[in-house]
Amino acid sequence: MTIMAKMANKRSDGPEEVTVADAKGRFSELLGRVAFGGETVLITRRGRPMAKLVPPNAGERPAHLADVAGWLDDGHPFFQSVDDVVEARARHVPRVLGQTGRRGR
Repeated sequence: MTIMAKMANKRSDGPEEVTVADAKGRFSELLGRVAFGGETVLITRRGRPMAKLVPPNAGERPAHLADVAGWLDDGHPFFQSVDDVVEARARHVPRVLGQTGRRGR
């Protein structure tokens, strides 16, 4: 089994369970896996959950344009500006595609 497959299986099974004693000795490693790997670690004592290490942005939803709905009226000039930019972008021809050949050589 490849490493990527193992990682995919590990993440789909839920958080890794680690005993309090094991977490004490591996705390730095566990923090790295949570912070940089996006993993969740459940710390248990005698089989009962005691704490959970989760990434700092867990539960936060990324900002989305739809979150500001109603902030501007439908007739606001901003929307016309966006439409103008989109239209101009559709007509834009990149320099690479506009070149017919090398000049001066």
